[in-house]
Amino acid sequence: MLTLTAGAALGVAGCGTSDVLGSDSGSHRRKRHGNDKPHVKLIGDGSTSDSGPQPHQPKPERLEPGQIPPQFVVFSWDGAGELDNGLFSRFRKIAKDHNAAMTFFLSGIYCLPESKKSLYQPPKNPVGASDIGYLTDDHVRATIEQVRLAWLEGHEIGTHFNGHFCGGSGSVANWTSADWRSEIDQAVGFVTKWKTNTGFKDMEPLPFDYRKELIGGRTPCLLGQDNLLPVAKQLGWRYDASSPGGLQTWPHKKMGVWNFPLQSIPFPGHSFQVLSMDYNMLANQSQNATKSDPANYPGWRQQARDAYLAGFQRAYDTNRAPMFIGNHFEQWNGGIYMDAVEEALKRMSEKKDVRLVSFRQFTDWLEAQDPKVLSKLCGIGVGEEPTGGWKAYLTA
Repeated sequence: MLTLTAGAALGVAGCGTSDVLGSDSGSHRRKRHGNDKPHVKLIGDGSTSDSGPQPHQPKPERLEPGQIPPQFVVFSWDGAGELDNGLFSRFRKIAKDHNAAMTFFLSGIYCLPESKKSLYQPPKNPVGASDIGYLTDDHVRATIEQVRLAWLEGHEIGTHFNGHFCGGSGSVANWTSADWRSEIDQAVGFVTKWKTNTGFKDMEPLPFDYRKELIGGRTPCLLGQDNLLPVAKQLGWRYDASSPGGLQTWPHKKMGVWNFPLQSIPFPGHSFQVLSMDYNMLANQSQNATKSDPANYPGWRQQARDAYLAGFQRAYDTNRAPMFIGNHFEQWNGGIYMDAVEEALKRMSEKKDVRLVSFRQFTDWLEAQDPKVLSKLCGIGVGEEPTGGWKAYLTA
């Protein structure tokens, strides 16, 4: 979680396309045919399994000369735990109703009972420490079930790591690459050994091999990316979504990994822009207060929704840069941010050529494109239209 105010942006290297690769899976969702369950091969203690290719992953299409790019939008969720508010299941249904795929960044300790917290050895922090709470056993059970269903519906399961340390000497901002490797190994371990750690022997395994499924994440508070990226590259991760304050332009690679930042978008009623995340709306509206005067809620809800829609429309009408939105399953300020993002998603889905995808699916699409075409896309600035129109610009 990071607050963005006037003019904040992250300086990064320009578009890099020399190492773009081809791929065989998904730019947007595709219906799965048949009802037969795939053969399942259990992995390890049976917490995870290999059930074959993930459903609803269509083959990406390479742009034809002069073709207007689709408008990609990625809705992603930090933490991704299921509590009594039922927000995980709520947004699974919303996604299904609007043919959307999303990315759920799972916090590893959400698969670990608090009674076993001594198993977590966070870098630069005491054993078992965490700046986010451990879930109750019932909520651990519900989270594992939601993750299983989400993957079967075509959504991506990434990582939000574990303890969410944002302040003090133990902050992830101060972690070394070795620290990040330890954190990742532990996060994967908690997800792949939940049956051993919870004793929930009556539950079905997760239908994927998490070590293969995991190709990207978002760091706590968008901190520590520089020391994370060498580890991400070593592990074969394909993207990272931890940069703050990115511009609404086509993405580039950073240290050999696709860099998908949260973006600066117009903030209605203000001269500055806001980061495309619910927490940053909250920070600017209520100065970080999660329970404010309810009289403000209707106006704030509309302002948050309109910020998302303004960012979307700016890209849609001009450079067609992908839009990246980050959120949390939280009922801050009466749940207005959940309502705002739901309404924004619905309105975006009604537009022609819109693809509501996961980061994995968007990465697949990028890597299926001609590197020269990606280079041309990267050359269009925020709010700029292609010189001479799309047909001329992408045909030359």
